Amino acid sequence: MKKQDIVKRIARQSGVSRAEAADRLDEVVHRLLADLRRGREASLPGLGTFTQGLDGLAKFKREGGEHGKSAR
Repeated sequence: MKKQDIVKRIARQSGVSRAEAADRLDEVVHRLLADLRRGREASLPGLGTFTQGLDGLAKFKREGGEHGKSAR
């Protein structure tokens, strides 16, 4: 799924413009990255948690204990 697909869905479901939806998505991504850079976990409720691995790459752990791929 591409960013614009996510933006369209956010806009439609929350009743905001695509520009506002894009701003909201950018804010969430920036917060996740800021938390990871500070060595903290970054959680997406209902989906899972990002952590920074020893190799410096972001790791995603799905809720329920399943491990996902490393994120770059």
